[in-house]
Amino acid sequence: MRVLVQSLIVSLGLVSASAAVAAPKVTATIPAVHSIVSGVMDGVGTPKLLIPGGASPHTYSLKPSDAQALSEAELVVWVGPQIETFLVEDLDTLAPKAKHLAMTGVDGITLLDIREGGIWDAHAHDHGDGHDHDAHEHKEHDHDAHDHEEHDHDHAKHDDHDHEAHAKHDDHDHEAHAKHEDDHGHDHDHAKHDDHDHESHAKHDDHHGHGDETDGHVWLDPANAVVLGKAVADALSAIDPDNAATYAANQQAQAARLAELDAATATRLEAVADVPFIVFHDAYQYFEARYGLSAVGSVTVSADVAPGAARIREIQERIQDRGAECVFAEPQFEPRVLTAVLEGSEAKSGVLDPVGADIDPGAGFYPALITKLADDMIACLGEQS
Repeated sequence: MRVLVQSLIVSLGLVSASAAVAAPKVTATIPAVHSIVSGVMDGVGTPKLLIPGGASPHTYSLKPSDAQALSEAELVVWVGPQIETFLVEDLDTLAPKAKHLAMTGVDGITLLDIREGGIWDAHAHDHGDGHDHDAHEHKEHDHDAHDHEEHDHDHAKHDDHDHEAHAKHDDHDHEAHAKHEDDHGHDHDHAKHDDHDHESHAKHDDHHGHGDETDGHVWLDPANAVVLGKAVADALSAIDPDNAATYAANQQAQAARLAELDAATATRLEAVADVPFIVFHDAYQYFEARYGLSAVGSVTVSADVAPGAARIREIQERIQDRGAECVFAEPQFEPRVLTAVLEGSEAKSGVLDPVGADIDPGAGFYPALITKLADDMIACLGEQS
């Protein structure tokens, strides 16, 4: 009997090992996408996270292990060419055997156009119950629409969390930028140079005139996360039909959890929906549209170029004119800029992180990201009872 039991244990162990080996090899790029894929694959396998939290999806340098994972992958899930720009030209070469699933190319994903200039009106969208996207000019994207090599440097680099690149953003005039920040915007000659040269150049870099005006931060709308989950389940089922029922069940459970999260977040944010605020960089449009929030501008039009003195004065005027209650920084940027913006103002300061650099990766990452964004919004805008 003992021999039979031992034989059965060994046999079961071999089956388990065989099942683990048979799990599809999947690579997901940023933590938010990885979280959705992890939830769908629960109980079958674990996707590889390509870009760890805090690393730059624009300038990320692949390690040998990353290249190997891509070369072996059967499925690569990414946001799209607006964000992970380093993959645009080489994905076919790096992952020749894989199906490539770009979130911005999934049918049913709500896409919003890039907002220009860093200054806009609150309530530019009909936020009613916080879930109405119809007032936006959005589109369901055909997969081929993103099969190009051009990309949006502004929105790709926003999520970079590339501290070193930001510190070196202006190689030809680093000292002048430092002087500008220390003087809080009182260097008029520098302001003229910085605002009319660097910010104009930043606006040019943002769009490149290549025709793709899509805001790439699509993961900050939970409804988009649900759509991605269904696309991932379908892709995995095609690769691994033996586990199709598990993928479908996981996706449905995930969608239900995200619906609950969405409803709870909408309820929590309703009290502050009409409170105007300014963000450091225009990365939150999908979150704002989903929950009817009232952003009135961004400190900079490009995450890579520090705002000049004239730009800071413009934002200061915007704070006063629109009664902005809070100006949100981002954890990877120098606080001196925010200090200059808030000078002479009664507005509070807060911090938002659209990529959740401090949140542990995995299936629980995405709900934690959305919850933390809501927490940070409410903490600065003031929750009303």
